This record gives sequence, structure tokens and C-alpha cells, in this order.
Amino acid sequence: MTENNLQGLVVVDEEFSDYQYGWNPYERPIGQLLNYGVLCVDKPAGPTSHEVVAWVRRILNIKKAGHSGTLDPMVTGLLPIGIGESTKALSTLLVGKKEYYAIARLHGPVETEKLTQVFNEFTGEIYQRPPQRSAVKRVTRTRTIYALEIMENDGTFLLLRVLCEAGTYVRKLIYDIGEVIGPGATMIELRRSQVSHLNEKNGLLRLHDLVNSVHFWKDKNDERKIRLAVKPVEYAVSHMKAVVIRDSAVDAICNGAKLAIPGVLKLSKDIVKEDTVCMYTLKGELIAIGTAEMSTVEIVEAEKGIAFLTDRVIMQLGTYPRMWKKKDKAETSVAGKH
Repeated sequence: MTENNLQGLVVVDEEFSDYQYGWNPYERPIGQLLNYGVLCVDKPAGPTSHEVVAWVRRILNIKKAGHSGTLDPMVTGLLPIGIGESTKALSTLLVGKKEYYAIARLHGPVETEKLTQVFNEFTGEIYQRPPQRSAVKRVTRTRTIYALEIMENDGTFLLLRVLCEAGTYVRKLIYDIGEVIGPGATMIELRRSQVSHLNEKNGLLRLHDLVNSVHFWKDKNDERKIRLAVKPVEYAVSHMKAVVIRDSAVDAICNGAKLAIPGVLKLSKDIVKEDTVCMYTLKGELIAIGTAEMSTVEIVEAEKGIAFLTDRVIMQLGTYPRMWKKKDKAETSVAGKH
């Protein structure tokens, strides 16, 4: 297990996994990888986010794909795309911080001291009303700006770094700053460099590189490039708190069952009630996303009870064998009791 959230877990019990079933996420056959994969695409200026997703479907010859966090047509940068069952896990990225680099044009000269003062005023919690051309209701709401830096300033154009809460409109942020400083300001260019824990420092995938990787895979029987292009879904959720469960509980979770304490083998040390967590097999495969009903301390100290609810199943039924009895419906609704 190489994912960050599967390191340093609290061990409740120990068990070996049956390697007749499932795969290490980084060793899945390509067919499986394309059903449980995520791409960190470098979106070019021009197409919509939906068009980029459609191109990815066509290049990979798959039926299902979706993106996390829409970018306007002229905005470039990181567009996470989930394929196959991984589309169900994209929601875990929506609440994370976003980082952008923007070029803003000042409509008139502004003293550096005043710029610094106003930028400080727009750092922290701010009020923002979405622009007219937006997909959400135009009501004033609060958003947090974690960092707002002037990287370069030539007197007319500013290169800005913005680290902000999800749902922040950077174009509107720049417009509002311009109103406060006086002469006004307009966003000229925008690039997204980070979504939650995913960022361009780890490399982004250009669409023509994806085409090239498919060519090497299909025409030259070389999987190396496609495996670099398509990351396992576990890579996308490695920032989430985690629980590792018994093989015998996996199929029940895939049926939407609740996870009882006897099914838990390991878990993050800092889980509290109502936390969103990812459920994994012993091999590190993402099974489902759920909600904690108990804290880590309570789970470790108790012998029975419901530890987690299953909210969204990622793993397909039949990946692991059924190890629960169907005759008692009350029993089958809880994984880990047998």
C-alpha cells in the first residue's frame, strides 16, 4: 500500500488477503485500470470542460467519464477526469482548496502600498456574489481566500497567485479588487494549478500525449505510457481518511451494507463521527465512500456496533466473493458480522 492515507493506520486486527481476488491498484490489468482510473488533464484554452471529457472518452474508447470542477473555455490547467467507476469518487475533490495563477490588467496606475493594503483586505473570509454568467444562484455568499500574492507587477499587468476555497470566482475577485482600488481591474488570463491535493507539480497530461500513450499500448503492446497517463482512482482519494476492511466484508459493502466493527482491520487515527472516509481492501483497492458513525477511539475500544455507513459504492459487484448469507435480510445489511 503506497497511498498516503494508508500509512500509519491504527491496527484493530490482522488478516491476510486472498490474492485470487482483486488487484494491487498499481498493478491492475489495463482493462480494469480504464474502469478505475483518473487523469489529471492539462486543459487547453478554447474547448469547454465537457468537450475535453468527450475527447477523452473517444481517445480511450470508453463509455463513462466525468470531470471535477468546471473550467471556462478560455481557462487552462488542471482538469481532473474520472473514467468508469471512478466518476463516483470525484466528489471528494470538490471541497478541497483550489490554486490559480491569473494575469490581471489594471485600468489605471495604482501605488504599490495601496495594492498591498487592498490585497490584504481580500485575504481571509470575503463576501462574493457570483457573476451574471454563472451556473449557480446569484446570491451573496462567503468564500475563504487562503493566499493572494502579487508574483509580478509591471505597473499595468499583475501576475497573481490565488489559493482559495472551492466555488470562488477568480474573475469576480479581480473585478471586486479593481473596484476597491479605484481605477478597476480585469482578468486577462487564468490557469488552475491545483485541485485539492492534485497539482501540476506532479505533472499534467496533455491530450496529444494521451493519444500517443494509447498508440503505444494498442499498436506496440507497450503499457508504460498509458499507465503513466491514467492513475488509479486511489491516487485521487489519497487525501481522505481511510478504513481497511476484511475480504469477507467487501462484497457486502458493494451491496451497500453498513460496516460493523468486526469487519474493520485498520483505520485512520483521527476519525470522528460524521467524517467522510474511504473504505479499502487489504490490497489497497477503493471499495466505497462512507460516513463514520463512531470515532477511531470508540471503534478500537468497542467489540460490536455500526462503525461506518456506506454512501457511494465504487467497486463493482463480484470483484470479491459473497461471504454472507442471503436468508436473513437483517444480517446481510451489516458487513463484518460473519
